[in-house]
Amino acid sequence: MKIKYIYIYIYIYTHIHIHMLHVSMCLCEAPAPSQELVDKYDALRITFYKRLLNALGKVQEAVGPAVQRVSESEQGASILSVVDRVQDKPELAAVLKVASGLGEEAAPLVEKARASVLGAYEQYLRPYVGRYLNDGIDRAKYYLDKFLPAE
Repeated sequence: MKIKYIYIYIYIYTHIHIHMLHVSMCLCEAPAPSQELVDKYDALRITFYKRLLNALGKVQEAVGPAVQRVSESEQGASILSVVDRVQDKPELAAVLKVASGLGEEAAPLVEKARASVLGAYEQYLRPYVGRYLNDGIDRAKYYLDKFLPAE
């Protein structure tokens, strides 16, 4: 009787692991996205970055005079001297160099992950939620163009 339970346990255990392996292998083979979807995504990404840069420019314009007044004071001058000393340290330069190297090394991995996610979205989700997502993006664009234009 015990051997029967052991056999059933081993059978179920191996069957579950084989099934999990099959699922994980299927997830690794993500379909490639269509060029239309990639172009649409790239356009949205570029517009998003333009909006961020425009917002940063507006913040700098608004905060610039206040920063200028603070930098002219005695406390502001001491803060600027500390910032200058930190920028001159070789440790900071080394950290920035390593970070930029990691960014360059990670770029192909990020691009591959992005393509995999877009491909999976296009194959599995876009038929069901694509129209709703597109409508939501169009509504968001309307308000973003009013309050946070790209140019």
